[in-house]
Parts: sequence; C-alpha cells; structure tokens
Amino acid sequence: MARTARIKQAFVASTELRPMAQQLTTLRTPAAYEGVAAYAHRHTGDAAAAAYLSLGHAYLLDKRYADAASNLRLIRQHSEVLADYADFLAAEAEHDQGNEAAAVALLQGFNERHADSIFDIEAPELEANVLLAQGNPTAAQHALASVADVAAELPNYELTLGKIDFALGQQEEAERVFKKLLLAHPLSPEAGVARAKLTAIGAESSLTAAELRSLGDAFYNAGRYAEAGEQYHALARNATLPASDRNGFAVDAAACDLKLKRLTEAQAQALADTPDENGARRQYLLMELARNRNDEAELQRIVDQMKTRFPQSPWLAEALFSSGNMYMLRRDYANAAAYYSYLATHFPGHKNAAAAHWRAGWLNYRQGLYSDAARIFDEQIKLFPNATETAAALYWRGRLYETQDNNRALAATNYRTVSRVYQHYFYAQMARQRLQALGEPLLVSQAQAESMQPLPVPHLADTFPADSPHIAKARLVANAGLNDYIAQEIAADPDSDSWSALAEAQLYASFGESFRAMHALKRALPYATSASINSIPLAYWRILFPQAWWDTIQTESAKNGLDPYMVASLIRQESEFNPSAISYANAYGLMQLLPSVGKSMAREEGMSHFETFQLLDPATNIRLGTRYLRKTLDRFGGVQEYALAAYNAGDERVSDWQAAGPYHGIDEFVESIPFTQTRDYVQGILRNEDIYRSIDAVAGTQSKTGIGASR
Repeated sequence: MARTARIKQAFVASTELRPMAQQLTTLRTPAAYEGVAAYAHRHTGDAAAAAYLSLGHAYLLDKRYADAASNLRLIRQHSEVLADYADFLAAEAEHDQGNEAAAVALLQGFNERHADSIFDIEAPELEANVLLAQGNPTAAQHALASVADVAAELPNYELTLGKIDFALGQQEEAERVFKKLLLAHPLSPEAGVARAKLTAIGAESSLTAAELRSLGDAFYNAGRYAEAGEQYHALARNATLPASDRNGFAVDAAACDLKLKRLTEAQAQALADTPDENGARRQYLLMELARNRNDEAELQRIVDQMKTRFPQSPWLAEALFSSGNMYMLRRDYANAAAYYSYLATHFPGHKNAAAAHWRAGWLNYRQGLYSDAARIFDEQIKLFPNATETAAALYWRGRLYETQDNNRALAATNYRTVSRVYQHYFYAQMARQRLQALGEPLLVSQAQAESMQPLPVPHLADTFPADSPHIAKARLVANAGLNDYIAQEIAADPDSDSWSALAEAQLYASFGESFRAMHALKRALPYATSASINSIPLAYWRILFPQAWWDTIQTESAKNGLDPYMVASLIRQESEFNPSAISYANAYGLMQLLPSVGKSMAREEGMSHFETFQLLDPATNIRLGTRYLRKTLDRFGGVQEYALAAYNAGDERVSDWQAAGPYHGIDEFVESIPFTQTRDYVQGILRNEDIYRSIDAVAGTQSKTGIGASR
C-alpha cells in the first residue's frame, strides 16, 4: 500500500530522533527540549514532523498548552503522515487553554479527513466538549451522536453525554447518565467527575444505600481502602438508614481501618455484636488484632467462638487461614495443620481451600506423619487438579511412594506427570532429578495422573503483515516518543489478534526497553512458564526471557565464578530488566542492590568516589551485583537455593530456617521457606534458569537446521 510505504519512509527518516524523543518524554528537562528542537530545525519533511510531534506531546504533558499547540501546528508544514496526531493533539492543547474556536476548526470533519485514525472516537468526544464550552449543546449532541454506536458504554462518552443533557436542560436524564457512569465505572477518572456533577446539581442524595455500598465495595476490592472507608463511614453515620444497615457499614469501615493499620481494639469492640455476617466479620477483625499483638490465647478463643456461632461464615474461613499462617510462621506445625485442615474440610469452595489443604498435607509431612500426608496429597490431586499447589502435591506424593511405600513405579509416574504438565516449574526440575536417580522403573498406569494436561496454548503468529499501516504508524510514533499510543495503534489493525502483543513487545525491545516489552507479553501469555518451549515461537521467548546486557553478564559472571544463566534469571526476578527500578525497600537497578551493599562492593572492586546513582548504570550494577551474589553463595557453602533465599530475605533468616531442619534434601528446605514471597522467588529463579537453557538449546537446534534464531 502506498500509504504504508509513506509511513515507513517517515519512520526511516526519523530513526535518529528516537533516543532524544524517548528521553524528552521521560525527563522533559530543558536540555531534552533543546535537543529535540535543534533536531527539528536541522531537518525537513517527515523527520521534522516527528520531532515537532515529540515536542508538542511533551509540552502537553507539562501543561504548557500554547507551546504544545504551536509545535503541533508545525507538523503539517512538513508532512501529512502524522496529520491525525497533529490535529487531535493540537485541538486538545487549544481546548485546554480556552481557544475553543481554534479547537473546533481542527476537529470538524476529523473522521472524514482521517478515516483510519485511532482517534476516531476520541475526536468526536473532544469536539462535543469543545462545542459545550462554546455554549452550543445542540451541536455537541450532534457531534457525539456520530460515535454512539461504538462508544455508548465508554466512560468518557457517558460523561460527555451527561454534560450535554444537563446543558440542554434535561436534568433528570443527565442525573441518570451520571449515575450510570458512576456505578458502572466507579474506578475511572470520569466517575469522579460524574459524582462531582451529581453533587453540584443536588442529585447525589438520590443514590441508594445499595448503590453507595457498591461504590465502597469497588474501592475496597481495588485496594483503595481510604476511599472505601470514607464511603462506609459516611453510610454508618446516615441516621435515615436502619440500625442494622448502619452497623454493617460500620463493620465495613472498620475493615478498611484495619487494612490502613489504624483500627484499635476499643473501636472493634464497640461494633455491635450481632448474630449475622456483620457479627462474624467483627469477630474476624478482633482475631486479626489479637494476632497483630501476638495474643495467641485470645486468637484461639475467638476462632473457637466463631466455630460455634458462625460455622458457615466465610469470615470463619478467613480467620482459620490467617491463624494457620501465624502458626506456620511460628513453626507450630501441629496447630497450623489443624487450622488449615478445618478450613479445607468445612469450606471446600473457599478461595483459600486448595492452599489450605496443601499446607495441611505438607505440615503433616514435616512432622513425619507420612500416612496422613499421603492421604491429603492424594485428595489434593483429586479435588484441586488445577490449583497451583497441585504440582507440589504430585511431587511429594511421589517422594512418599519412593521413600515410604518403596513403590518406585508409582513414584516415577508422579514425577513424569509433574515434568509433563508443569515443564519448567521448580518441581518439574526436582522430578527429573528423581527420575534420573530412579533409573528406568516399570511404567504404571494411573488414571488421575494421566488425565492431567498442560494448559492449552493458542496459536501465536511470529510474523506480521508487511502492509499494515498501523504497525508502521506505531513504529513512527515510537520514534517521536509517544509510547502511550503504540498498543492502541497496533490493536487498531483488524487482523492483529494473533500478533499484536508480539508486535508491541518487539517495538519496545527495539529501543532497549526490555522490561516494557516483557510486560506486554506477560500480560498476553500468562500461561507461558508452564508451556513447552516448542509450543510458543522463539521470538516470544526471547522477549519473555531477555538477554539484555548479555556480554556484561557473561564477563562479570565468569569473573565471579557464576553461571550467567543464574544471573540473568535473578535479574528477571528482581527487576525484570528495568535498569531504573528502585524498590520500596530502596534497592536499586537490575540486581536490586541496597546503597549500603553497593558502597561495600564498590570499595572491594576498587571503585573510588562511588555514588548511589551509579547503581542505575547496568554495567556497574551487574559488576557489583555479581560480586555480592558470589559472596552470598560463599557464605552458604555454594548452595544456590540458600544463597537465593538470603539474597531475597537476608542471611539471618536463612540461617534460622536452616536451623529449623533437619531436611532430607534441598527440595524440603525450599518448600519449608515460611515466607511465600521468598519461596516463590527462589523457585522462580530456578524456573527461569531452566527456561533460559531450553530457549538456547532450541535456538541452537533451529540454527543447525537452518531455521535461524539469532539473539
């Protein structure tokens, strides 16, 4: 297509702009602005147009609307390839500074001029808002009607529609539209505006208690506890509501306060002790407070009381799970197993039932109660075949077949099932080690194991249509630093379902953003880590498991006697290859080093005048991080699992966990790590290593057979 060819020419012409534009979008410093402006002045045609788009977009982000508009208007003087971006973004800038006539001139007939633009819905919505600002609601209504068929359920459309109805004097209809938006999209920015509109017209009081509660619930479920609590507290104070309803809202508010760590014992005790679910939740809150202050006797008393008073309540299930967790962390395995077992038995449909059932089995195993553990593992495999914990249950049932029942054949059947269904999991690796140790025992048919299958993998294309104008446009706007529009451009291609995620990810990867590329594919392929390498094209694996800075990783790994695959696997788990990552714990860069660790390692490396910001440099971070990992390995006798656990949770904790043995193998130690985050971290790195090796093995095979798979 001629249009696609023209966009591709613009992409090639503006390639040198990309690093400057990406820096401008991220930093928006005077130097970054000056660099892109100088590029624009030195060039003409498509390259200059892309530079002016970069400047206009950055000025919009900085709310310098006049500067944005002036730069965006220069785009058309150089090229028509980015005309839809020029018109739409310039109209936004003019509207934001109150130049409504100028905005209307840019928006009128937008969809006719730019028939294939990604702004085909946003432009009429913006035009309607501009016309409203001009005091012309009838024209605004006409503009918005052009997208009613495709945008009727979108928040911005509904907000604009409500504003138009109000401007036309149709207050009742406006109220209906604002309420619909608020209740259907409560977490959207538009919902906040809609609620303010309802308040302004005196209609917020028309929201029923049930509707207000739905808003509080939406905030709570989204983890926005302060907003949820504000909603519930207001409802609890509403004297027009029945006392029972107010009590329920008071309990909901207290639950928010618990999440925010500001609920006191006195406040929880003051809640009405009712015989319904509100009363059950009150007890649960009191139990959590008892746990927080390490009052074991009070915790047990409350849970026992809940078993009698609220035997079917989901809040009892929550209390049981929390209590089990507390005892597990204390290494009181008997009590922990008892609470977990009660939950799994009495609440088989609860969200935590599978996890509780597995933990009960594992803790029986740790206590040496092998017959009970075997029974629970068998139940786990039968009752929860799709649960995450079932891979562990299969493996440990195999271990019991091997060590307690002396049934090598059934053990091998379980191990083969784990390896087949969960190919790269930690337990698949352990299972393959056990199979190797067992030799070649006779195969035994086991219906339950044989019925288990890996998750299906949909067809994934690894090539894109050469004539797609949207892929070409996505690459071009990436050159201008407009990353927020990349996914939208690619998804606009009507045939993109099977390749859109890869196209987006490869675009990010092309300018060095491995972490952003990885996120795009992780969202699209959540099943990847349990899939076989051959079931997903190699192009996807290379992004899901990057080898960015590979030469540095190899060099520094060799210097410190480390496996480069282990280092890459740790980086993937720590920062997902984002060199600018800074954690909530103040850990920096690819290998997430604390400033104190960086300073200490820099001193050992002979680096003078070390500053913390240097940890954001990939080469420096890998240099210091590999040295620190080597020292951690040495402190734990070279055992990778101990060292990885210490890297995540600290040396003292790992020494404490080691002392809690004895363990009959490293597999027992890893499963016994009491912190879920650390246990998943260790297993995740070992899984990553396995996948990295498999990717390179397949790539090597493909290369030998002429298929080709360059790094």
